[in-house]
Amino acid sequence: MPEGDSVFRAAAQLHAALAGKELVSSDFRVPRFATLKLGGWTVDEVVPRGKHLLMRVQGPTPKDRLTIHSHLKMEGSWQVYPPGGRWRKPGFTARCVLRTATADAVGFSLGILEVVRTDQEDSIVGHLGPDLLGPDWDAAEAERRLLVSPDVPIGIALLDQSKLAGIGNIYRCEACFLAGVHPASPVSVVKDLAALITDAQILLSANLGAGRRTTVLNARGVPVGRTAGRPGYWVYRREHQPCLKCGTPIRRGVLGKDAGIEERDIYYCPTCQPYAVPESAG
Repeated sequence: MPEGDSVFRAAAQLHAALAGKELVSSDFRVPRFATLKLGGWTVDEVVPRGKHLLMRVQGPTPKDRLTIHSHLKMEGSWQVYPPGGRWRKPGFTARCVLRTATADAVGFSLGILEVVRTDQEDSIVGHLGPDLLGPDWDAAEAERRLLVSPDVPIGIALLDQSKLAGIGNIYRCEACFLAGVHPASPVSVVKDLAALITDAQILLSANLGAGRRTTVLNARGVPVGRTAGRPGYWVYRREHQPCLKCGTPIRRGVLGKDAGIEERDIYYCPTCQPYAVPESAG
């Protein structure tokens, strides 16, 4: 599933292509909005909110303001083409096509696509916690929300978008490694939760530019995992490969079944990230 950095980059690309431009036509290929036509409306801005994309459009009068809300889920993507350009994905996977005089924006395999009044955006994203890449990022509030559920495994809590928005499986695995905590350990045993949250925010921020994603940064926070021949991640998808810190083979597990949520793979170093339980539990 695309994570916060991917959505941030997608929003930036769409904003650059569409902001301030009048829509020549719109084509919503989902039953609920199939008859909605936004030709003549102007795109004000495209902004990310965690893993959500919000495209705000202005109609004929100041009161006519709508937001096109999309979520990429597992396979979705937005792509920008020159007018009439040939699509790189099958046409039957297109869920939204927005055309201006200078660009076509196409949303493929979108997990969520809906249109709401802009003044009702909170009904779809108001539940989200602080956005790690947002202008209103609040690390203290994110920590407070995580601590509300001290018995929840930290690896599950980090994926709860109502706690903090933008972390997916890659960043939860990598942040847990840097914190030296097993993803299945409860929130309450994390010795420095604030540092873990800060590391996650640093990792996402380091991947907003071009190039392949990497979480291996040097002491100055500069990515070094993009260097040829060097791993891009500390543990993610490195099962059986040596830990970059201690040499122990990385292990893979699953997390989520006992919590009644979708199972997701976890990757961890059994030496650097020993499983821990609260002291009261013995």
